[in-house]
Amino acid sequence: MRAIILAAGRGSRMGGLTGEQPKCLTPIAGRTLLDWQLAALRAAGIRDIALVRGYLAHCLQPADCTFFENPRWAETNMVTTLTCADEWLKQHDCLISYSDIVYHPDIITQLSTNHSNLVISYDREWLSLWSERFTNPLEDAETFRLDAVGHLSDIGSRTDRLSDIEGQYMGLLKTTPVGWQCIRQYLDAFDDTDCDTLDMTTLLQCLLSKGIEIQATPIQGRWCEVDNEIDLQVYKQLLAENQPWSHDWHWKGSCSNA
Repeated sequence: MRAIILAAGRGSRMGGLTGEQPKCLTPIAGRTLLDWQLAALRAAGIRDIALVRGYLAHCLQPADCTFFENPRWAETNMVTTLTCADEWLKQHDCLISYSDIVYHPDIITQLSTNHSNLVISYDREWLSLWSERFTNPLEDAETFRLDAVGHLSDIGSRTDRLSDIEGQYMGLLKTTPVGWQCIRQYLDAFDDTDCDTLDMTTLLQCLLSKGIEIQATPIQGRWCEVDNEIDLQVYKQLLAENQPWSHDWHWKGSCSNA
């Protein structure tokens, strides 16, 4: 199993925090987002880790990592960034991670031991985290539904009903070479412009519409995403106050042991 961190974008919603460094170098609880990720991946036994770089690529030089480049980062989306790691994806089982999330190593272990060709992690307890981040959690949450046997059936649409949300995709995807071939065959039917604007959840929904099976493995907290400066303020306050949310999440203490 190898890991690929998608770290090409600037993260413009972070404001001035990404003016001179990529988003994944944003500090949280004394370490950068990237440091937390590398520690969790290595604690889960993953040694081959690649970063797909773009914005201020020279700032990203962690030891013992492989680098892929997206020179068109400013005009493309995350799916195009993912294709830049095609060399690994077509040959190896790969765990694909957004670069603005923090997660417990057990989540990586659970995902990597699922032998399906395409599998994602999702958080059943998403509402408690979203309620801390948003006055109205539905302003940011997206649909997420499973079929009768636990496979993904719907993802990524706007909704005003909590019943449409059985969990939230957390930005972790595992694919095998067979799974990647399915993705590439789908993407090859796009022209470059359409592919450049494709985001990850839209890609997953499009694959479902083509009858491609996507497994979903549940987690219960122990992760977070950093979308903007407000998120950082919320997490800092909750950790300082030692609120129950920080106990349930467990990312600070657990990743310190990673």
